[in-house]
Amino acid sequence: MDRAPDTLYLHLADQLAGSIRAGTLARGERLASVRELARQRGVSVSTVVQAYRTLEDARLIEARPRSGYFVAGRAGRRPAEPDTTPLPAQAQLVAVSSLAAKVMALANDPDVLSFGAVCPDAELFQQERVRRAVSRAAQRHRASLCRYPSGSGALEFRRAVARQALALGCQLDPERIVSTTGCQAAISLCLRAVTQPGDVVALESPTSFGFLELLESLHLRALEIPTHPRQGMSVDALSLALDTQPVKAVLAVPTLSNPLGSCMPVGERRRLAQLVAQRGVPLIEDVIYNPLCGPEHRRAVRSFDGSGHVMLCGSYSKTMTPGVRVGYVEAGRWTPEVRRLKTVHSGSFTELMELALADLLLQPGLESGFRQLRTAVAARVDEARGIVAESFPKGTRVTDPPGGFILWVELPPGSDAMALFEACLCERICIAPGAIFSTTGRYRHCLRLGLGGRWDEAQRRALRRVGELAHRVLPEAVSTG
Repeated sequence: MDRAPDTLYLHLADQLAGSIRAGTLARGERLASVRELARQRGVSVSTVVQAYRTLEDARLIEARPRSGYFVAGRAGRRPAEPDTTPLPAQAQLVAVSSLAAKVMALANDPDVLSFGAVCPDAELFQQERVRRAVSRAAQRHRASLCRYPSGSGALEFRRAVARQALALGCQLDPERIVSTTGCQAAISLCLRAVTQPGDVVALESPTSFGFLELLESLHLRALEIPTHPRQGMSVDALSLALDTQPVKAVLAVPTLSNPLGSCMPVGERRRLAQLVAQRGVPLIEDVIYNPLCGPEHRRAVRSFDGSGHVMLCGSYSKTMTPGVRVGYVEAGRWTPEVRRLKTVHSGSFTELMELALADLLLQPGLESGFRQLRTAVAARVDEARGIVAESFPKGTRVTDPPGGFILWVELPPGSDAMALFEACLCERICIAPGAIFSTTGRYRHCLRLGLGGRWDEAQRRALRRVGELAHRVLPEAVSTG
């Protein structure tokens, strides 16, 4: 049966991606030209262009000026990737806030060469476009500054969010969307709605230290679930955990999890939605990074939810403008409670930034802007992987995510990433040590590199220096053997 035109390019992209991952198309190999491939496959030129753009978004191929398309990367620069994280242990109390706060303070210090933060540099965004949107909102909605705002947020913003959610496969009712002061605030409201102090929350391992800080502040216990660096949280391991542990909620980032950058396959997303519905356990889904991936990775778990057990949280601070601290939540069957908790814990706030963001979200060219951001970040991530392969100790592993601006680096077993963190600080370089991404102590030989900030020759030299310092923290058997 013939495929619809809007899916044909995805089928072609999937075939080419399979050839690349299988090694049939080698790294650095030149691909057929657009017209040549269209002729070979009997498809239109526009179908091939869309397929190549999809593969560019996934960082599997790259366009070189006046040369054509090539399989991404260069031979001899491909470090091994980490393995799936270990089986779940008992739930743990969380105590990471002190070290995490130190990392964040250093990451924002202008005198430090930082790989600690994950917030993109302002130069990566269309700043003038944002400025104009804020100016228009201030002109058009002056009265919003002189009245109490709606408890759920500006309706224009909620409608814009519902429209953008279509790209995630979700049909949301704007009346059930609640605005927040960012994605973290949305997740906090969801946790407050479905847990009590002392309850167990299942989440990826390693996980965002922001999540761990949030659990710590709410006196919740973290149960870390094995997570594959490419395919995300193990649904089978989560099912086992739900059988054996008193899990009250699941917190997951199916697209570009932080810090692994994993993307859960669509079939596993469907299984996850079915699992939480069968067990009656709420899933808090963070979709903040979804625009940093190509369309094939964006479908939300929420799109498979027919029971109201998936609570969708997001914002645009990582993809449009960090300075506009606006997020949202559609909390499924817990929407009334989340709306009430917002009023109790944060109240209402000025709608001006929500109105500006609604303006931005509804402007033409939004997807083109996301593509430009993905392309800019993908180039530096690939370059950074090459530096890790060249400069870090033999046996170092590093993730190869299909998008985003984070790399997870696993030093040889027995290495001390905390010692590396301290050594880097002495040279005014900041990394994020693996210890802050877990409650278990499993990742003391790991670190996260945030590559969203500035990327210039000074940063490249700093990353090479991190690799040189990493040789000093190797276990004696490795360093001498």
